Amino acid sequence: MDLRPENIQRVLSKYKFHDVVLEELQKIDRIYPGMIPSTAPYTCSDGIQKELLKLIGNLPVQFQGRSYNFPIQLWLLDSFPFSPPVCLLRPTANMVIREGKHVNPSGRIFLPGLHNWDYPKSSVVGLLNEMTAKFEEDPPLSSKPTGDNKDPHALLSYVSNLQLNDGASRYQDKPINKVTVIGGGDLGIASVMSILSKCKVNKLVFIDVAESSTKGGGTDLEIFSLPKVELSRDFSASAGSKVIVVTANTWSSEQSYVSLVQTNVDLYRGFIHHLARFSPGAIMIVASQPVDIMTHVAWRQSGLPPTQVIGAGCNLDSERLSHVLNIKLNTHQPAWVIGELSDNKVAVMSNIGLSSSVQPEIAPTSNSAKPLLDRAFEMTKNQGQRSWSVGLSIADITNSVLTDKNKCHSVSTLAKGWAGIGAEVFLSVPCVIGSNGSTRLAGVSLGQEEDSKLRESVTSLSNLINQLRL
Repeated sequence: MDLRPENIQRVLSKYKFHDVVLEELQKIDRIYPGMIPSTAPYTCSDGIQKELLKLIGNLPVQFQGRSYNFPIQLWLLDSFPFSPPVCLLRPTANMVIREGKHVNPSGRIFLPGLHNWDYPKSSVVGLLNEMTAKFEEDPPLSSKPTGDNKDPHALLSYVSNLQLNDGASRYQDKPINKVTVIGGGDLGIASVMSILSKCKVNKLVFIDVAESSTKGGGTDLEIFSLPKVELSRDFSASAGSKVIVVTANTWSSEQSYVSLVQTNVDLYRGFIHHLARFSPGAIMIVASQPVDIMTHVAWRQSGLPPTQVIGAGCNLDSERLSHVLNIKLNTHQPAWVIGELSDNKVAVMSNIGLSSSVQPEIAPTSNSAKPLLDRAFEMTKNQGQRSWSVGLSIADITNSVLTDKNKCHSVSTLAKGWAGIGAEVFLSVPCVIGSNGSTRLAGVSLGQEEDSKLRESVTSLSNLINQLRL
């Protein structure tokens, strides 16, 4: 890997962790020597352009006993390696992208390793290894059909001899802003009304689940015929959704808490996999209770990547906390409530101000900031979570997906690997949310009290998950 050109040296010198970046590039070159570095302008989500380093190359993949090369491109953000690279396919004019679990229509690649990125445990080499394994299971490209070419191996024969071409065109697709809401109770209706008010949607499908104890809310929507709203009982009506909101709950008369939760798990078993099959690229937002458990269940049953399955979690608490800090205590810094949606949730603060264009990071717990944070957190505790307020919170998350806003929300996500968590549990942690789902902020060392609460929640959620029949 030749890093000597002047333009590469100039851009590398601007990286915050210059020496660490060089070390990572050397590792990549040893394992994947075909990756070629260059520099180019990169447009961030806020419209600001930065000159960044990118790597282009062909990823060797074994498929059905043959060897093939898949063209990829990796952008290294200026916060790399503490932020994951942006990974893209680079199809030529003769190729189209096969949208699936790990690739969206425009070629953006999504992997558990990107969602769970946690340097120094994570590396680009590990990411490329994971990418190879996923592409071997489900190749992400296909050849454009022609009248005289019916060979299903035509694409693979083509890409095996593919040469690098940085000017290759990319297949683009612009799906409509379609949202589906599942569950007809107060929260389902509140979500529908809030999304219609806050988000630019072309179509909103409302599906009232017959088995849910929250059914029946669709009757009034049908009577008053809201624009852009389609009522249905057929899950196929959700096909092509960019966002799917699940609010359905059902509760039995069982006495034990495990039995109560199991009724919701059984309810999910009847439709979650259908939703994922009809909209494999959708971001699924779970609001059923208990939200951390049900988000975990939805992830397991859907087969979607963890980046695409998130719970409403502590987003409402976080927005309230930031508001109190900003308006009443005049700190002008975002903050988040993290952990389990229970008495064990804790508050953390960002290290940058609200107006900064830099991606936020969680500030380590300090003796000076903790009293202020505790005071603000206490001021939010008596507000409660009513259906309409949770609906507004869900609409805010939905808006971040539909507009690719890359706003940081505290949502329930797969927390394994974050801040030393070793168990497979879902907890609310700060995540950047955009059209492709969620990316966690890096974990930090929490204070003793906060860490203790987080570990207690991890143990409690793990125990409950192990008792459920998923």
